[in-house]
Amino acid sequence: MALTGVPALTSSAWAATLKDGRWCNPARGYFPAGGYYGAPRGPYPHAGQDVTNSTGTAVYAAAAGTVVRRGTGILSGRTGNGLVIAHGGGRYTYYGHLSAFRIPLNAKVAAGQRIADMGATGHVTGPHLHFETHSGGLGSTVNPVSYLAARGVDLGGGWPAISPGAVGATVKAIQYLITRRGTTLVADGNYGSVSVNAVKKFQSSRGLVADGQVGPKTWPSLVYSLRRGSSGAHVRGLQVVLNKHSAGLAVDGDFGAVTNSAVRAYQSVNRLVVDGRSGPKSWEALVG
Repeated sequence: MALTGVPALTSSAWAATLKDGRWCNPARGYFPAGGYYGAPRGPYPHAGQDVTNSTGTAVYAAAAGTVVRRGTGILSGRTGNGLVIAHGGGRYTYYGHLSAFRIPLNAKVAAGQRIADMGATGHVTGPHLHFETHSGGLGSTVNPVSYLAARGVDLGGGWPAISPGAVGATVKAIQYLITRRGTTLVADGNYGSVSVNAVKKFQSSRGLVADGQVGPKTWPSLVYSLRRGSSGAHVRGLQVVLNKHSAGLAVDGDFGAVTNSAVRAYQSVNRLVVDGRSGPKSWEALVG
């Protein structure tokens, strides 16, 4: 189906890398046995990857786009509540077995925006997200795990990979964290040469490969464990990625009562330990 008003995800401004910060993890959880892409499902193979967690776990838009289908049985062979987001360029994502919708049909959504809750609607044995990626048109499914991995995303959990040329909220968080580490950067969300060189300098100082890619080796050294009372650029970075997930915070660098409540709310709906402390596990989920 042809769509207007949805930017294709391959613009010349950042086509140099797929790990560009435009994609993110739709839900946290684990892969159940038999829930993999291509698994036997009667006459047709399984069209997506299942991510298991409890009912009510937050589900997020994997990339920016428009909600073009929403309801029950919106794709042939799928059961329960689901929605489809069009991302432009013939790319679509499908989210199935939802217990609740958080956005209406035709809504414009940003990457990481909360769109639904995980559930057990339809023909299921327990609550999970059935997640599909379509490339080349709606109905042309591809393996979601490898599709997101190529874009720096570890489906279900894990640190992302952000490469030079990336854009967006996660890049802003990197810039704020690097500023806190001693090299002041403008938090403009563009991972250009100045920011890349600052990351390379940081990586060298920590004995890491200085390639400018912020991935699973670099993130744990870059983030801080933050709690109520913390202040500074690193808190701004935290607030930026909380806002990516619909927190609606003022990015003021003050880890006060409002930010504390946002952290706890995020931890709760993502089934993390609800302690209000933004440690490695919370950061991993937020930037992923």
